[in-house]
Amino acid sequence: MARVALDYEALTDIELAKRIAQRDTLAVRIVTKRNNQRLYRTAWSVLKDQSDAEDAVQDAYLKAFAAIDSFAGGSSLSTWLTRIVLNEAFDRRRSAQRKLSQLRAQSVAPIDDYRENLMGGSTASSSPEVDAARGQVARLLEQAIADLPEAFRIVFILREVEGLSVEETADALQIAPPTVKTRLFRARRRLQTALTPALHDALRDTFPFAGEACETLTARVLTRFA
Repeated sequence: MARVALDYEALTDIELAKRIAQRDTLAVRIVTKRNNQRLYRTAWSVLKDQSDAEDAVQDAYLKAFAAIDSFAGGSSLSTWLTRIVLNEAFDRRRSAQRKLSQLRAQSVAPIDDYRENLMGGSTASSSPEVDAARGQVARLLEQAIADLPEAFRIVFILREVEGLSVEETADALQIAPPTVKTRLFRARRRLQTALTPALHDALRDTFPFAGEACETLTARVLTRFA
C-alpha cells in the first residue's frame, strides 16, 4: 500500500517544532515562509535598517531552531519566534551602540558617518529599496512610522501592519494588554499629525518583504541550518 505524502501545511505548531528538532528541512521551509514577513517587520521596527533586520531574523531563526525543544506550545510558534527576534534585534542594537561609543571615544569615525558625510545624506533617495518603493505615499508612511518612539513603533507594527490581536502583541512583548492599547492609541495620534486618514490604505504596501527577498532569506536559513 502506497504511503500518503505528509501534508506539512496541516501540521500543528507542536508537530512542526518536533520535525524541526529532527532536522526536517521541509518543516523549516514552511515555518520560515510563514513568518519571514512578520519577523522582518518586527526586527525593522527596532533596527530601522533592511540589512540589519534581515541578519537579525536569520540569526534569530537559527537560535530558535537550536532551542526548538523548549517550545511548549503555550503561545503560537509565530509569537514565540517574534519574542526571539525582538531579543536578537535589541541585542544587536545594544552591541552597535557600544561599538559606536567606543569608536567615538577613540576619535575614530564610523564608516557610516563617513558615507553619510560624503553622500550628503543622499543615500536614502538613491537606494534600491527606495527606488523599488511603491510610490511616494508608501515612503512617507514608512518614514512617519520610523519616526515614532520605539515603544509605540513596535506595537504599531505588530497591531496595525501585522494584524496581531492585543493579546498576541502583549504576549510577544511581555507587557500588559492595557499597555498595548495605550501605546497603539498614542502611535495613531502621533501619525495623524503627519498623515491624512487616506494613507491608511497604503499600509499594505509598506515594508515589502516577499517574493525573491523572502525566498532568499529562507534559502540562507536553510543553508546554515543544514
